[in-house]
Amino acid sequence: MLPRFAIRTLSSDTAIFAKSVGPGIEAVSDKDCGVLGFHGDPKLNETTVASDGGKAGVFGASENGVGVLGYARDRDMPAVFAFGGLLAISLGKLLAAEFRGDVKVDGDVMVEGDIRLSGADCAEQFDVVGDVTPEPGSVVVIDRDGALRQSSEPYDTKVAGVVSGAGSYRPGIILDRQPASSGRPSVALIGKVFCKVDSDHGSIAVGDLLTTSPTPGHAMKANDSTLAFGAILGKALKPWHVGRGLIPILVALG
Repeated sequence: MLPRFAIRTLSSDTAIFAKSVGPGIEAVSDKDCGVLGFHGDPKLNETTVASDGGKAGVFGASENGVGVLGYARDRDMPAVFAFGGLLAISLGKLLAAEFRGDVKVDGDVMVEGDIRLSGADCAEQFDVVGDVTPEPGSVVVIDRDGALRQSSEPYDTKVAGVVSGAGSYRPGIILDRQPASSGRPSVALIGKVFCKVDSDHGSIAVGDLLTTSPTPGHAMKANDSTLAFGAILGKALKPWHVGRGLIPILVALG
């Protein structure tokens, strides 16, 4: 009977050190893993029995650390490259995978469960008229060539939404984000967003319909139903009774 291991070492320090112009270590196995790595409890080697772990090219398990750790100093190179895809199983843990940084996907994302986002609105980026970008919370309207500008007229049917990012709310989804997105505001089209309001044109209560106001970039209560059709931008989620302020609203264009 052939032995299970071609090389097996026991050491309190480095067991094997390899330096080469080619592969440092090359391991080929007809039955078990090509490379097995364990840290801590020796009984961890029992984990290779489950599923296809015993057929892995590289298998790592740790009692109180990561099973396999990869690091690439070159910022343009991945720390771990998976040719045939990557499978992550939670095995009773809260998360199957965690990414601490941006993630790029060159393809479709298929989800069979829910997508849970911490952001409050669905926003889309737009070009703006001129060199001044409306600040978060500002009400914006459509101007020439589909670009946006800050609102300045009451009951404007060209209203497009509210610039996202004011107060404690941040966008959950941003559409049409381009590499050169500087100066292109994210405008909340659906969801909750903090919006500038002016109550000098009428005290605002929870649930009131809001429209554009004469105050640049501010919304007001829609008191005139004959003018409100097509000029509504949302509903107030908090009251506002004196002067100008910033309140959360539910975006609902109509």
